[in-house]
Amino acid sequence: MIKEIQLLEIPVIDDVRGNLGVIESGFLPFDFKRVYYLFDVPSSAFRGGHSHIEQQEVLIALSGSFEVTINDGKAKKSYLLNKPNIGLLIPAGFWRELENFSSGAVCLVLASDVFDEGDYIRKFDKFLESKK
Repeated sequence: MIKEIQLLEIPVIDDVRGNLGVIESGFLPFDFKRVYYLFDVPSSAFRGGHSHIEQQEVLIALSGSFEVTINDGKAKKSYLLNKPNIGLLIPAGFWRELENFSSGAVCLVLASDVFDEGDYIRKFDKFLESKK
């Protein structure tokens, strides 16, 4: 259900020299095994367009902004990510679409597992079938 999606407030150490965001072991509901990031995404581009069978992820807008639309097979909700101290927790089993990237946007992803093509559902109709 959509209510499983959470916005996580990442601890920040404020300093006049610049702020420091900290994600340490135990902060996320999973241990992350892969970190990757999206950058130089054209504003008209569309990313995501898939679901995971087992993997969980947290998406963070390190710079700029982008919109994430989450679909649970019955309802959908959009989130505007535009703060580097807010992460969007996406448990397994949710379709996600990322779009409307601002100039200079950087999306950091913390994933619960290494890349495994077998964990992806890339066709929306198959995603809907998996929810039955």
